Parts: sequence; structure tokens; C-alpha cells
Amino acid sequence: MSLRIARLVRSAWTPARPLTRSHLGDKSTSRSAMANRNTCTEVVLLACGSFNPITNMHLRMFELARDHLHETGRYLVLRGIISPVGDAYKKKGLVEANHRVAMIEKAIQLSDWLTLDTWESKQNEWVETVKVLRHHCENLKNQFVIDKKSATQCRKGKKRKIEEKDVCVIDERDIPQLMLLCGGDVLESFGVPDLWKKEDIEEILGTFGMVCISRHACNLQKCIFESDILWQCRNKIHLVTEWIDNDISATKVRRALRRGHSIKYVVPDPVIDYILWHQLYDQHSEDRNSGVVLAPFQRYKEESSRNAV
Repeated sequence: MSLRIARLVRSAWTPARPLTRSHLGDKSTSRSAMANRNTCTEVVLLACGSFNPITNMHLRMFELARDHLHETGRYLVLRGIISPVGDAYKKKGLVEANHRVAMIEKAIQLSDWLTLDTWESKQNEWVETVKVLRHHCENLKNQFVIDKKSATQCRKGKKRKIEEKDVCVIDERDIPQLMLLCGGDVLESFGVPDLWKKEDIEEILGTFGMVCISRHACNLQKCIFESDILWQCRNKIHLVTEWIDNDISATKVRRALRRGHSIKYVVPDPVIDYILWHQLYDQHSEDRNSGVVLAPFQRYKEESSRNAV
């Protein structure tokens, strides 16, 4: 038995909890959000990414975003969703989606407001972030209709019959607002040629909005100022600064594992156990997709070539 496996302590596995509108998260909701609960906009946070592997910083981003939105007194965060990218993204060093999904499950097993969604990870082709947002927005609408039908069926008599006629009438204001949660590097990547479509950026920011977590050394205000698209949508971008120095990254975690170094207190313990048991993140896995063009670059360059003909 290898040293890595010998260090393993098995941890319990729990299935993902379903996304429900009735679940309001833990007790850390700010006083201002609770006081204005009837007038607050309900929010669901969605984080897309590789999560290769998921780290404590990924989880902390949700906490920082929720605190910020609650402190405005205008929002009430109901749920956080983690959506790992599929294998077709072709990022260098990306391990199989089934492993990344399992690690996320273990990382959030003690959280009462974070959940995992595997739809994106199961797609045969890479899915643009804006399409993932649309998918989850549609899910929220469907859940609203289901909840409304359930409430209607609990009523009796003539009032119930009248309301059943309007059960599928949706007031957009009653549906939680979906926001993209990301790090400052994502906001900066909007300026990388052939990585994002202009219309996708406009829809992500204009329709959904974004909560962007940055370190104090980053200057995302300058990034917004220097981009016409970001400047036009600046009111839909919530910038949140992480004042506690935290330079954790999945890249550094993988490097530490390749060198046999400890990653305790950087990655949740159940995730560490899983990595050691399956012997993930060695030099062989880091070379995966080496020399392969990242899916967005390949797709958008092909589209540009066809349009130029």
C-alpha cells in the first residue's frame, strides 16, 4: 500500500441536496437582510469553474459574497450552486469530471446552503457560462411553478379553482435572481481575445449580474474603467474584497501534491482523503490536455474563420 493511501481516513459520502426555494441557508444572515426580508431581492449564487480540486478558498468565496449582499440590505441569499466544468473544456491538468464532482460533494457535505449541480459536467461538449446561467435560470422558474402548484393544491373550494387557472402565470419579481459568483481573474479574463463573446459578457452582466471576489492587491475598478462593456454594466457588478490574505489556488494545491507536500487546512479534509485514496494529481495527470487548445479558443477561432469566408 502506498504512503498516500496509508494516510487515508475514510469519510462519509452524502448525496447532493436538491435546490429548493424554501431553504434559507444558515443562521449567519445579517440583521439588515432579515429586517428587510419582505422587500429584499432573493438571490441564488452560481459558481462555474474547474474546481480542480475544490479548495477552502472556493468555499469562502460564497461566504464573502453572501455577507456582502446581505450587508447591502437589498438582497437575501437563498442558495449557492457549484457547477464544475465538463471534461470537454480541455484545460491542462484537468482530472475527470467524476472525480471533481465527488470532491465537491465531500467539500460541501457539512454546508446547509451550498449544493452541487452536475448538469454542466455531464455535457459531451464544452458549455459556455452564459448557457449554464440560462439553464439554472430556467430551473428556478420551473421550481417556482412547482411551488405555486403545490400551494394551490393545498387550498379548497371555489378559491382553489380560480387560482388554478392562473397557476402558470409567472411574475418575474417572485423568482430569485441568479448571479454569477467568480474571482477577480474571471473579470480580468473578459478582456482576453477569443475567450469570451462580447454578447455573452453583455448578457451575463446585464441579465444576471455578478459578484466578484478580489484580493486587496487587485485593481478591478481599473479593469472595469478600461472596458466599455464592463463600464456600461458596472452597476450589475458587485466587487467584494477579501481583506484576509489568502493566496490559495488549485494550481498551487496540485503542485504541492506532486511534490508530496501537505495540503491540510488548504483543502477540506474529506477532499484530501479522496485525493489520496484515488492517487490524484501526479505528473501524469498534470500533463493531461498538454498541447491541446482550450475549448473556448478553439470554438471561437473556428467561428471567426467561418465568418471571414
